[in-house]
Amino acid sequence: GYAGGWVDIVIMRFLDVLMAFPSLLLAITIVSVLGRGLQNALVAIAIVSSPVYARVVRAAVLSVKENLSVSASRALGGGHIHILFSRILPNAIPPLIVSATLGIGSAILEAAALSFLGLGAQQPTPEWGTMIGTERNQVFTAPHLVFYPGSAIMCTVLAFNLLGRELTVSHDLPE
Repeated sequence: GYAGGWVDIVIMRFLDVLMAFPSLLLAITIVSVLGRGLQNALVAIAIVSSPVYARVVRAAVLSVKENLSVSASRALGGGHIHILFSRILPNAIPPLIVSATLGIGSAILEAAALSFLGLGAQQPTPEWGTMIGTERNQVFTAPHLVFYPGSAIMCTVLAFNLLGRELTVSHDLPE
């Protein structure tokens, strides 16, 4: 975003292509190629989630690079590295933190979904999605085996979404 030009355009179009696919379907495809396991599931979730964060950072950088402090640093002879690390990066981080706290809930849900399908954490690794997937046939005879992991997922996702909401309100960022 800071440099602009054709590199920015190529990277953003590639990220647009990634965002065109449903995230869970793309994560399933990536895990199918890489193999089952929690680490591969987390890599897949990171790949699927990265376009959103890249767009947030790019938008923040494009906004911040027009500030008067950046122009003043440039006029005083500040180099590109100095401007990036002293002016642009500190001002581009808060929107990224807010976006990350809101995105953690989605990542937890995607990891649980991959584990539920048998593509994430494998036995004996304890994981909420695996617990629900293993005991889904017991939902009528022993509902607590599905209820407690599902409730844990719900409470954790809700907590991170509320944290992200509070950070959004406290930084006066658009929702």
